[in-house]
Amino acid sequence: MAGSRVVGQSPRAQRSLPCDILLTMRRVRAIVTGRVQGVAFRAFTVDEARDHGLTGWVRNLADGSVELEAQGDDAHVAALLAWCAHGPPAARVSGVAVEELAAADGEQGFVQRR
Repeated sequence: MAGSRVVGQSPRAQRSLPCDILLTMRRVRAIVTGRVQGVAFRAFTVDEARDHGLTGWVRNLADGSVELEAQGDDAHVAALLAWCAHGPPAARVSGVAVEELAAADGEQGFVQRR
């Protein structure tokens, strides 16, 4: 209703509510290839994911690639994937393959696996 107001909230706060409500949750698995092991890729990925408030994990694979699963709002997951395309300074990324997954319930934090 035009002109209606929720008691206890400023008009500005009320205008921001729809944006907060419309965040889209996303979970992805990514395989990052290239020179991505032995260059602190996992440690930097943990820092980057935590900076974006994501949950999930990252690990090295036997073939020399790095695998990760990350979950959070769409914009932050997209930002992590964009970062993965170049990685830390010593990395030389040749590719990032992304698979969309169903969201996981109850996951907390972003961790490095072995």
